[in-house]
Amino acid sequence: MREPLTDSPSEAEAASIFRAYERGLLSVRPAFSPRDAPCRLAVSAAGSALVSRAIAENPSYASAYTWASGLTVVVSDGSSVHGLGDLGGLAVLPILEAKCSFLATVGNLNAVPLALTARGVDAMVQTLVNLRTSFGAVSLEDVSSPRCFELEERLAEELDCPVLHNDQHGTSVAVTAALRNASRVLGREFTALRVVIVGAGAAGIATARLLRAFGVTDLVLVDTRGIVRSDRPGISGAKLEVARVTNPRGLAGGLADAMTDADALVGVSSARIGRGLLRLMGPEPIVLALANPEPEVSAEEAAWVKALYGSGRSDSPNCVSSLLAVPGILKGALAAGASRITEAMLRAAVAGIESATGQELSRERIVPDLFDPVCCEHVAGAVAAASGPDAPRSPAVGPP
Repeated sequence: MREPLTDSPSEAEAASIFRAYERGLLSVRPAFSPRDAPCRLAVSAAGSALVSRAIAENPSYASAYTWASGLTVVVSDGSSVHGLGDLGGLAVLPILEAKCSFLATVGNLNAVPLALTARGVDAMVQTLVNLRTSFGAVSLEDVSSPRCFELEERLAEELDCPVLHNDQHGTSVAVTAALRNASRVLGREFTALRVVIVGAGAAGIATARLLRAFGVTDLVLVDTRGIVRSDRPGISGAKLEVARVTNPRGLAGGLADAMTDADALVGVSSARIGRGLLRLMGPEPIVLALANPEPEVSAEEAAWVKALYGSGRSDSPNCVSSLLAVPGILKGALAAGASRITEAMLRAAVAGIESATGQELSRERIVPDLFDPVCCEHVAGAVAAASGPDAPRSPAVGPP
């Protein structure tokens, strides 16, 4: 659900983009001016040693006297970059820097990119375990499926900090909020929707799980082999798990069979879906076409069937992006001192996006503007409140 500036930047736009990336998008600046006397003392050998000795004697001081507890590392191996495929760790760096810049701009969060050359789950987990003292949260980005499921689960088990997977957590929250608001606009019962999800990777499976948690039962996932069914030969892992709790009508076949009389379509793949398939859906359907740079369904095609339309593009009136959710989830989890991301926190994040949308719901506004910091604050507050006993707060500390 990447947000490109345009499908094909002009030469002038391309030159501007490369100028912006010269020496990278990120930099590190001290918290206050080195011209100030306290700063000069703080960065001296004696000053830093004083704080280091205090932390060595009382490790709880680290949360108050370093930035680590509030720092997010945005991690990828570049194995599954939206719209671009397997780029590898080096080439994914600009994308990670852009994500860190977004977190800083919208969420006022400290974030640094961490591009890994290791591809094995064991090696990636061990790398982050070894670095754990240097950060407070992990945001996983662009890791290929199905490895991303195992990686997220292993990290959640072995790290005592929030581990957020952009494609799973962020996308599922944004889609659920958009569908709930779209249902309100159309005057429909959300839990009665017949929803088709095109794409059964990390985003599709996580979205199905969260929609079920909100009471939607008629869910059908479709991948390149057709409708995802538990009796399909060769199905396994996370796809098998979700197959067992979806497709309650026992549909078989392909996309056309799934879309017949459907109320909502969620596209999280690169498949093109034309008018012939759209007209199989029920009247005035909800269409969220989130592939980038080219959505599965264009705005013009959606209008042809009078659909309430959203896409993953930042120039769309309804930009349904994981970035609506990610900054707020991270900010709320870090503020609460949460040790992990829970379903209750994801449900709260959905409510946060809904409340940020406010009373201005319309066919052109089912989610807030992507760059509106108010959305981040609503989500962060809701997530922090929902963290509950799972989120032990950092102990109160004072100067030694």
